[in-house]
Amino acid sequence: MTEKHTSFKIVKYTSAYYNEWNGFIENSKNGTFLFHRDFMEYHKDRFEDFSLLVFKEDKLLAVLPANKLEQEIHSHQGLTYGGLILPKMVKFDTVIAVFAQLLKYLKGYGFETLVLKQIPSIYSKVFTEEIEFLMFILKAELIRKDTLSVIDLNNKLKISNNRLEGYKRGVKHNLIVKEEAGFELFWNNILVKNLQNRHKANPVHTLQEITLLKKHFPNNIRQFNVYNQDEIVAGTTIFESRFVVHSQYISGNADKNTLGSLDFLHYHLITEVFKDKKYFDFGTSNENNGLHINEGLQFWKEGFGARMLTQNFYRVPINNYQLLNNVFI
Repeated sequence: MTEKHTSFKIVKYTSAYYNEWNGFIENSKNGTFLFHRDFMEYHKDRFEDFSLLVFKEDKLLAVLPANKLEQEIHSHQGLTYGGLILPKMVKFDTVIAVFAQLLKYLKGYGFETLVLKQIPSIYSKVFTEEIEFLMFILKAELIRKDTLSVIDLNNKLKISNNRLEGYKRGVKHNLIVKEEAGFELFWNNILVKNLQNRHKANPVHTLQEITLLKKHFPNNIRQFNVYNQDEIVAGTTIFESRFVVHSQYISGNADKNTLGSLDFLHYHLITEVFKDKKYFDFGTSNENNGLHINEGLQFWKEGFGARMLTQNFYRVPINNYQLLNNVFI
């Protein structure tokens, strides 16, 4: 590590850094609204925050959204993705130095491992795979690899006949798609019932939580419902970032195949509402900690032209930080 990178200051996040943190996320190369403190803190009672800021003199160089769990640091268990957030103009030597100092800092607190949940590449403004390379150097363990089904909206593949037939059934039944300001109908009439009946589970976000998040991020969190004769039959909750539209929740009632409601909805979103975005991310079809894929769900997503992107999860031995000292020759 070069001498010019030995004067970093690392601090734990407090509310005193609220504006500086959020401003950095807004202008970073791989940050999204999920890293805004108003999003991270809607469930702060569930996690012991251990987010870090890295400064050189008075300049903020990186942030790590993170939480503490016993002797491990996680990036962040309450978020879909995470990792080290960096400025657009950062160079590789600085990334190495920042990451080495972060690990050294965590070692000083007695932590043994850092669990990284990498942000998928489609969410970044510019290339940002420096950390993937550092995982190799640090001998990190790849503990999970999820798959995302993503449509490249600038290079769309043909929609399958199955999905087009579903869309046509929606047209035949005079289905209507509406963007709604509230989530009550979808949560109470469709989503919660389906998750309870099929998986004995609840949505990650309660109705109160998603409503609060919508208040904070009205342009990023959007609800689209499908109606048949004024009755809600399906819907999706969208998380929209600069380049990516992500279906956070997708659900329909028992008539979804007969009506073609979900096909009708997503055909409309892909070809009309979000046609000018770069990517449409259906999210993962993985189950059992990433080891298996729900075949029917994957088939449905691929019918719209989605193809596979992967998201890596690493366990980093913090004591290995010295391996970053001799990367350059």
